[in-house]
Amino acid sequence: MPIIGSILKKGIKLRETLEQDYTSPYDLQKKELSKLLISARNTQFGREYDFHSVLEKFRSSGPHDFFEQFKANVPVSDYDKMNDDWWRKTRDGEADVSWPGKTKFFALSSGTSGAASKYIPVTKDMTRQIRKTGTRHIYTLSKYDLPDKFFQSGMLMLGGSTALNFSGNYYYGDLSGITTGQLPVWIQGFSRPTPKIKKHKDWETKLEEIVESAPKWNIGMIVGVPAWMTILIERIIKRYGLNNIHDIWPNLEAFVHGGVAFEPYKKSFDKLLGRPIHYIETYLASEGFIAFQDAPNKRSMRLMLNGGIFHEFVPFNEQNFDEDGQIVDNPETLMIDQVEEGKDYALLISTCSGAWRYMIGDTIQFLNKRNSEIIITGRTKHFLSLCGEHLSVDNMNRAIEMASTEFNIGIKEFTVAGVPDGKLFAHHWYIGTDDEVEETALMERIDQCLKELNDDYGVERQHALKNVRLEVLPTEVFYDWLRSEGKEGGQTKFPRVLKKEKLESWTTFVTEQV
Repeated sequence: MPIIGSILKKGIKLRETLEQDYTSPYDLQKKELSKLLISARNTQFGREYDFHSVLEKFRSSGPHDFFEQFKANVPVSDYDKMNDDWWRKTRDGEADVSWPGKTKFFALSSGTSGAASKYIPVTKDMTRQIRKTGTRHIYTLSKYDLPDKFFQSGMLMLGGSTALNFSGNYYYGDLSGITTGQLPVWIQGFSRPTPKIKKHKDWETKLEEIVESAPKWNIGMIVGVPAWMTILIERIIKRYGLNNIHDIWPNLEAFVHGGVAFEPYKKSFDKLLGRPIHYIETYLASEGFIAFQDAPNKRSMRLMLNGGIFHEFVPFNEQNFDEDGQIVDNPETLMIDQVEEGKDYALLISTCSGAWRYMIGDTIQFLNKRNSEIIITGRTKHFLSLCGEHLSVDNMNRAIEMASTEFNIGIKEFTVAGVPDGKLFAHHWYIGTDDEVEETALMERIDQCLKELNDDYGVERQHALKNVRLEVLPTEVFYDWLRSEGKEGGQTKFPRVLKKEKLESWTTFVTEQV
């Protein structure tokens, strides 16, 4: 039975989709915050920060009175603050801490910057919202020009283990393992790999069993992080002596990816295909399903405004963040109707998992404010501005894409470090490719692309940022370092900017390998 046909037959509800299409972003977010506050008003958190007084302001005539009261009552938080003050008690088994009831599941997330694992609460309400947003996303496939055979095929979801760990009070593991393990029965029949393979905690074992089973499956859509999906498909092609992955999965039409920008991987991934497929981006974090690409040939994703999350936007500038990307006390924050297109904002979210004014660590930019269409531009701590060059991860990704296209090489991974250079500064690039390329020529082209993309960078290259260095490494070195850090597989991403302890660990590792 077709994937989409089955979903439609089960009765997909489009009310939420139509609501976002025909309601202003401001009204959607005002309603979402009201619902969150009403639900959590009698929790420990809601009483501590007087949610009742915020809710009273929803009846005021001023359009942002409720928002100003919310900001006045509730402090901005990061993981350490939420965990130390509230989520720790939730894991100890207390109920009604920052969200009603007890929380049974926690997603392990260390992102690309933190050393220790973070335990992010995943409530029943959040799981329900992720399912609903995921269903809305699948429905958008109707906008793509897809052949009939696609709808008779299955999905390969390359995620974490569904065999979760149990602490005595709660279960914990990858978000993909938590949500995949709770997929409705009617959709699990189309999902691959098999439940037995999904349970494997050893990443190598999981990959090998998927490779062994690949010829048995009719796959039309693959879902996962680009780096690990690339590795998997390369192994399948090598194992069976294929020309490309379409030799074994002729109905493959779409790759749904997320967690990291796809531009650096596209050139390498294209080489694994027999013909073009649709690349579809999603923004599913451990804290919730934030956005997804809702139509083909778009660079942007649509922010979900009625999916259990209230968004705030912090202008990403020197007034709100220090040089290390740490947010200041009482930063300026804006609602969805107050943002401007083309400016970088750090994202704060309040969610139905009990996160409140929580800095998720990503920076975004609005390409279309009317339709709430965004791109992810980087991480608050993953940017380079040693001397005012203001280089974002988005700048880096686009420069890598431009250079790899020009040189006809696949750059599967890269990272950049800002380093002292006498009394001035330098950028040191590490490029992961298995293709032959001349380092100096590649360095010069990336440098030129960045000058074209970023005026501040161009100016500083004539002043304090005198030198750019580049080192080409085998791609496997990047994945070996992740393994050495205990960060292999699933949703793990290689950090695009390395600083402090991570940079020291990386440079030591590279020195030993080369």
